[in-house]
Amino acid sequence: MNAFRRLAALLACTLALSACGEPQARANDVRLGIALEPPNLDPTSGAAAATDEIVYANVFEGLTRVGAHGEVLPALAERWDVSPDRLTYTFHLHPGAHFHDGTTFDASDVKYSLDRARAADSTNAQKGLFEPIASVDVVDPLTVKVTLSRPAGDFLFNMGWGDAVIVAPESAATNAVKPIGTGPFRFSRWLRGTQIELVRNPDYWGPPARLDAATFVVISDPAAAYAALLAGDIDSFPNFPAVELLPQIEGDPRFAIVIGTTEGETILAINNARKPFDDLRVRQAIAHAIDRKALILGASEGYGVPIGSHFPPHDPAYVDLTGTYPYDIAAGRRLLAEAGFPDGFKATMKLPPVAYARRGGEILAQQLKVIGIDVSIENVEWAQWLDQVFANGDFDLTIVSHTEPRDIAIYARDDYYFRYAKPAFKALMAELDLAGDDAVRRPVLQAAQRMLAEDAVNGFLFQLPKVGVWNARLMGQWANAPVQANDLTGVYWQEP
Repeated sequence: MNAFRRLAALLACTLALSACGEPQARANDVRLGIALEPPNLDPTSGAAAATDEIVYANVFEGLTRVGAHGEVLPALAERWDVSPDRLTYTFHLHPGAHFHDGTTFDASDVKYSLDRARAADSTNAQKGLFEPIASVDVVDPLTVKVTLSRPAGDFLFNMGWGDAVIVAPESAATNAVKPIGTGPFRFSRWLRGTQIELVRNPDYWGPPARLDAATFVVISDPAAAYAALLAGDIDSFPNFPAVELLPQIEGDPRFAIVIGTTEGETILAINNARKPFDDLRVRQAIAHAIDRKALILGASEGYGVPIGSHFPPHDPAYVDLTGTYPYDIAAGRRLLAEAGFPDGFKATMKLPPVAYARRGGEILAQQLKVIGIDVSIENVEWAQWLDQVFANGDFDLTIVSHTEPRDIAIYARDDYYFRYAKPAFKALMAELDLAGDDAVRRPVLQAAQRMLAEDAVNGFLFQLPKVGVWNARLMGQWANAPVQANDLTGVYWQEP
């Protein structure tokens, strides 16, 4: 038993002495463990997945929403009409919806939200989602017309992202600390560094939530997460951070272990605009140095599917490109020498505070050192990572999972943090927008995957698994994660 497991076992014994039987449900509430505290609670003004994991579908809603299987479902729009040229979308809104502060929801709020998201001064992290919109017009209080400048194949899906939720002008400025949406749960309070509490919205316009309350408890330490679960202090970890301890939970009838898929492409992100990483040969050398099998075993105990490009293996359009640059130390060293670095060079890797990044970073640093790249690791907090790496591109290398759905188009944004600017890729994304059905879209998506792989834009590592562990009596949680969400709208306690 290694030191980590001994510590976890000691904590579990300390906290679980009085919890030898079935963990007791707290009336009709639920306590969920999360590894990262979000920097704010406004999904329209930041890139942190931790924000959506709390408020998406629970507090905030969009015109559409993404369901448990990745399907587009009605939300604040009960239905919509699409013009034959796919340039005009007319959304028919649900009557009777209100924001949590009592203000009425209507078409003017939709216009405000979409115009705000696409404005020149927008702080929306996914501003590109709204770029095709030419105009938003209020037809009447329950009808809004959105006109596009060009067809956008994923427009209805994109309107279901957390970044596209509808907010009210009366409360938009304070949503970061006091989120006010239209959803089935209301924000109650935020105890900084500890927990975020939601309560059921008794005035919800749709089917009411079955839970009375939900508390998201911040537990960043994997050993403490394991101990809290065993002690019954936490009912569910939708993304359990201590996968190395799953064998100690398996077979315990108190818990369900559910292994699913996510949209999280885990990558060694590379600053393509910074020397020497602007040289394709250097990026190819890095790709050859990555031993994905060893990385997955060390970073996530073998959970995770290897990837060779920025695309999820469960998607029908997926192409296995892991063999594009196979693990080959000699090839890596040769390519570095050809690029003018026969003795290698030094680089820095900034790592956010998630287990797969911190553990994976140590392993990748060792692998890169073998071909001559001396990597120094700089551990940063999530807010620092968002500011330094994501917002300002101040990094050499980093590790992160991109959990946004259908997000290959981020590589067409010149200012996106890994700074891949290639006209041929942008042309592929423009072609994708014009594609009306899957049969036409699939070859375009496959060509895009191959281009990213061949250009070694990033080190493509593995698809992040969704490892859920929760009380076996807690029903209705998602097995997979087609979007960044802990959707509680269908969660309930089963009678013992």
